[in-house]
Amino acid sequence: MKLPEINTATPYAGLSPDLVLDAVSHCGLWPDGRLLALNSYENRVWQVGLEETAPVIAKFYRPGRWSDAAIEEEHAFALELAAAELPVVAPLVFDGQTLRQHEGFRYALTPRRGGRAPSLESTTQLEWLGRLIARIHSVGSRQPFVHRGRVDRATLMQAPMQAVLASTLLPASLQANYRSAAQRLDDAVAMRLEAIGPVRQLRLHGDCHPGNVLWTDEGPHFVDLDDARMGPAVQDLWMLAGDERALNALLDGYTQMREFDDTERALIPALRAMRQMHYAGWIAARWHDPAFPAAFPFAAESRWWEQHIADLHELADGL
Repeated sequence: MKLPEINTATPYAGLSPDLVLDAVSHCGLWPDGRLLALNSYENRVWQVGLEETAPVIAKFYRPGRWSDAAIEEEHAFALELAAAELPVVAPLVFDGQTLRQHEGFRYALTPRRGGRAPSLESTTQLEWLGRLIARIHSVGSRQPFVHRGRVDRATLMQAPMQAVLASTLLPASLQANYRSAAQRLDDAVAMRLEAIGPVRQLRLHGDCHPGNVLWTDEGPHFVDLDDARMGPAVQDLWMLAGDERALNALLDGYTQMREFDDTERALIPALRAMRQMHYAGWIAARWHDPAFPAAFPFAAESRWWEQHIADLHELADGL
């Protein structure tokens, strides 16, 4: 049966609280009417209370971002990690399926797992995280992703650059300056990657920043594999390391469980540059979603783009 069309200009306009509750009910669960919208811009995420059991998290995927095969590959990776007794929140399975569809929306349910942000000043916690990331990578190295892409310039630099240039957010007076700065940075990253040479690629968490790690009295657990893709091991480490001390602590834990190619340290400036360019492109590409102007009003100001252009030049200088 063909699913109803979703308006990609306002992709979540039809995602009402009643639809969320109905979607959870279609999994054979019994919502009690309690809904809590959680902080998420790329997708829409709700905590849904259930009768007599713990709440679940319902994640509704942004239409058009990932194919069904790519989402299912993410789910399979999460389940593989959970089966290896790693503290990763994996999707729930209903009738043999993790990816569900309801009224044109694709969604998945996961258990609710609370926690607090890790203390990245704590050497003990950093080493603990390093050990767990090494174990994730041991599982991730077993086979490649087929449908989820890579950490590369095409995805994280060139596509975002085109999104910015096509957007009305970037003032016309800054178009040439932005194009020059973005191209200069892309060229600098390309030279850095060529100088380093090939490094091993494996399945990654992909977006392993402090907000995607929750700490409890029992230790940490990882959430949100939405950006899982192929890439170098250091991609899952550098965002947790605010400085060289923290990176060394993470790697002290990591190398207790798995070898680390120290050549990958030299990738960090390039990965940081990719992330910064991608951030602006992501906002520009999603500006039609009403949540984005509300959350990122600064992106409508010329001075923000002026600073972004200056930042791109500074990053290029650092490479």
